[in-house]
Amino acid sequence: MTKRVAVISAILENPALCQSEFNNTISEYKGIVKGRMGIPFEDEGMSVVSITVIATLNEINGLTGRLGTIEHVTVKTAISKKEMPCP
Repeated sequence: MTKRVAVISAILENPALCQSEFNNTISEYKGIVKGRMGIPFEDEGMSVVSITVIATLNEINGLTGRLGTIEHVTVKTAISKKEMPCP
């Protein structure tokens, strides 16, 4: 099995309604998360979050899928083509 680098981008529309569930879901995957950047757009009532992970495709898809089921959250993922061996 191999790992890849991925960037998961998420737009939270009306963060007050979905931010708690979003953060709880990410914390469940803390072992694969290598970095996170969030930008609040308070005037627009939105937040944009970028999460960098190193994980297997199953783990990446698991996190992306879970985040995508949260109401008011839109998610897209970019996955590297380069594979890294799992330790």
